[in-house]
Amino acid sequence: MTKKLNEEMKEELKEIVQIEEGIPVVVKEEKFKPITGLGKKVASGEITDINFILDNGFVIMEKNIVDTLIPDIQNDLLLVGQAKGKFGGGKRRIFRQTQKKTREGNKPRFAALAVVGNKQGIIGLGYGKSKETVPAREKAVRNAKFNIFKIRRGCGSWECGCGEPHSLPFTVEGKCGSAVIKLIPAPKGTGLKVDKEVAKILDLAGIKDVWSKIHGQSRTKINMIRAAEAALRKSMSTKLQQIHYQKLSVSENTVKQGESKDGKI
Repeated sequence: MTKKLNEEMKEELKEIVQIEEGIPVVVKEEKFKPITGLGKKVASGEITDINFILDNGFVIMEKNIVDTLIPDIQNDLLLVGQAKGKFGGGKRRIFRQTQKKTREGNKPRFAALAVVGNKQGIIGLGYGKSKETVPAREKAVRNAKFNIFKIRRGCGSWECGCGEPHSLPFTVEGKCGSAVIKLIPAPKGTGLKVDKEVAKILDLAGIKDVWSKIHGQSRTKINMIRAAEAALRKSMSTKLQQIHYQKLSVSENTVKQGESKDGKI
């Protein structure tokens, strides 16, 4: 028993070191055993397009649904924590550590914020907490897959007009707490002129060029990331006329994996 526990602890520490150094960690694949009605429809092949689920507002409660319909989905962890040290440290970490003072001693807890996307207009953010680092990471990735949503991409910059969906079709703004972020379409070749953590989100969403303006307490990373999420969600809630779809090169059809057989769940 002690040997097995030691091996498991070594593997867990190895994963933590890989995450901190930015080395991708290979996640073991699990067989899809659907529990919900939506999962059974996906497993049987009756639903083969993620757009059908997102457009109809069905709730995803199994991460394997996303893994099946979007096999090329990628994930990344955002630096929302801060290393310990004199005057609060300063170096950004993946895990945000808090602790509770009790009679028995300090009880630490770890939290992580993950982002998933397929670089074709589908993105999701998830927050996970646990007493240990690895379960917190897994919870964050799982919750991000539960919260996926679509965004509009386009070429909304008056300086470009290339006709490719490399940026946003129009300016969007989001707010969370005191953090306010405005994402502005940029011409091709500009790059992501935005905070590093927000740039990770935009990259996985398939946006290559954007300008930004940030107001408020931008050091509070979680609020700024939530504000960026609110801004991206506004890209779908804004109503557009048919003329704008051609002028702004708006792209909404993110994943083409066929259509459901009956269109019902």
